[in-house]
Amino acid sequence: MASKPADVTATGGGVAVVRDNNNNAGGGGGGEAEVYRSELTPLQKHVAFFDRNKDGIIYPSETYQGFRAIGAGVVLSAVGAVFINGGLGPKTIPENTKTGLKLPIYVKNIHKGKHGSDSGVYDANGRFVPEKFEEIFKKHARTRPDALTDKELKELLQSNREPKDFKGWLGGFTEWKVLYYLCKDKDGFLHKDTVRAVYDGSLFAKMEQEKQSAKKK
Repeated sequence: MASKPADVTATGGGVAVVRDNNNNAGGGGGGEAEVYRSELTPLQKHVAFFDRNKDGIIYPSETYQGFRAIGAGVVLSAVGAVFINGGLGPKTIPENTKTGLKLPIYVKNIHKGKHGSDSGVYDANGRFVPEKFEEIFKKHARTRPDALTDKELKELLQSNREPKDFKGWLGGFTEWKVLYYLCKDKDGFLHKDTVRAVYDGSLFAKMEQEKQSAKKK
């Protein structure tokens, strides 16, 4: 079935917002996407930080900008953008939407990008599961009850692995290792409240604000 033509809607100030047949804003350079006009799931909040123009679609350039905004280096940001958009993007693209090689991630459908061998803290719909979150620290935080060491993180990743789920293994390893690299304290601990903030979508904005404040000093 052929896709429907996109609709062009004029917004205040004469800015045109292009919407595809799934009512996702994009390509027009302005306007807030439909997904942000209702309550976001925790998983949507988690990725929304990287939607820098809030059009509902995250392109690799925005993922790169988001990583740089939270203090990641150029190489990590570039590799992360390609890996994340390349891995998640195709799963989130709405039916009958053509994107070419742009590798967009659609915030509305981010739950479809969940990989296997994960912690289960997000359910199939992207909702937060408190029991699964607490389970991470009950099972693996042995040095301190409120933090994970590098060794304990490796044990967590090992325990999450599903047989022959190589993509899931790589996805989980990358996500947790990047988080540990960026957020561990001087003693090598990844704190529970930091991990919780990742899952509820508040951590990245806080990190960006802290980096901006540090620049002003």
